[in-house]
Amino acid sequence: MQHFHIHRRHLLASCLAWLATGAIAADGPAAGAAWQPTKPINFVVSVAPGSSVDMVARLLADKLPAALGQPVIVINRPGASGLIAASSVARADPDGLTILIGSNTMLGAPHTLPKGAGNGVDVLRDLSPIIVPATSPMVVMAHPSFGAKTPKEMVAQLKARPGQPYATAGQGSPFHFAGEMFKSATGTEMTHTPYRGVMPAVVDTVAGQVPLTFGALGGVTQFLESGRLVAIAVGERRRSPLLPDVPTFRESGIPIDFTLFFPVFAPAKTPPAIISRLNREMGAIMQMPETRAKLLAAGVEARSSTVEEAREMVNEQYRVFGKLQAEFKITSE
Repeated sequence: MQHFHIHRRHLLASCLAWLATGAIAADGPAAGAAWQPTKPINFVVSVAPGSSVDMVARLLADKLPAALGQPVIVINRPGASGLIAASSVARADPDGLTILIGSNTMLGAPHTLPKGAGNGVDVLRDLSPIIVPATSPMVVMAHPSFGAKTPKEMVAQLKARPGQPYATAGQGSPFHFAGEMFKSATGTEMTHTPYRGVMPAVVDTVAGQVPLTFGALGGVTQFLESGRLVAIAVGERRRSPLLPDVPTFRESGIPIDFTLFFPVFAPAKTPPAIISRLNREMGAIMQMPETRAKLLAAGVEARSSTVEEAREMVNEQYRVFGKLQAEFKITSE
């Protein structure tokens, strides 16, 4: 009987070892094996073609096939401040073949849009952050006729002529929040004039239809270089390397911090090995000199982040938008 018990214990141990080996093989990428896609990858972009977000997406789509061995197809799906694109990716299989590239606008949208917008997608619950590959500083720009070149001069002009319009990319956009923060911090009055996107707002400011615009640097550097727009301040904690001569709001005692960033997501429950591989390959692309130079020329700063850093940025921005919406009661349709 003693011999039988010893034999059974040995047999049980062998079976457990075999099962463990089989489980690892079956679990595939999640267990640590290198993920390799076997089908084309879809990049769903939350905005229309031509924006900074779209540029980042297409640069990644151009370079990723060399690393992953599959083509990347870019699909623009604008609407509901990015939630339409977010919803379509959230419903996709968590296999690494459907990826969302958006901006932090979609992190404010759940707080400003009616409940259930974007087919009820929950950005934090239904999506897994992969990386933040690029940022673009928020910039307040003025038509030269406005007569201000610094934040202090801007405040003086607004107090002398209260109620002047300021253009943004839309109702409930990050730039709308920044404008309301500016008014609150400086005791000035401006009238919000929403447009459908950054470029329409910039174009009307260049034409002198509105004196000010709160927007992103991406895509507008040519207007600053030609003198058709004046950069008054950037919304970052430190001066942007893209605009080293332009002061921050904080330098003038105005507590505004706003940077446009472009998070990349996969559907929730995507295996960690897939997330890790995509993070590594996208981060490497962003460090390529040609990538950095191309983005820099367009007013976008290439960067990379760990998966955890991306998650922290997303969660913090979502929290900040919730707090600001409660304070300023900003809504959008």
